[in-house]
Amino acid sequence: MTTTEQPKKIHHGRNIKRFREMLGLKQEALAIELGDDWSQKKVSRLEENEQIPDDILEQVSKALRVPVEAIKQFDPETAINNIQNNYDSSVINSQINYQFSPIDKLLEVMEENKKLYERLLAAEKEKVALLEKILNEKK
Repeated sequence: MTTTEQPKKIHHGRNIKRFREMLGLKQEALAIELGDDWSQKKVSRLEENEQIPDDILEQVSKALRVPVEAIKQFDPETAINNIQNNYDSSVINSQINYQFSPIDKLLEVMEENKKLYERLLAAEKEKVALLEKILNEKK
């Protein structure tokens, strides 16, 4: 019994959407990157297409700054499979201890702001003293 496996079709539009979202771009922003003849609605319709002509893929890949082949070949199931198969379980067992306290960080930032304010105040006092000196010399 032999079975011939059909090659899985990659949905170009969904891949464009995935890359766009990974880059934190809205459809409107991508439309602006693509040029004047593009709109948010046109990008939305593009993302619905399973197959996209190479010239448009080239244009979109330049706008997203990803290789055309990434859009043509990205398969989320394969990616998830690779992550699951290559995940090093020792990471789970390792002792990663992040010592981060948001309150400590806030206090640190407030202390930096206080020092900056003190430096600015000292500079202003120097300016005032210099101006007073200049005024007194002119009298």
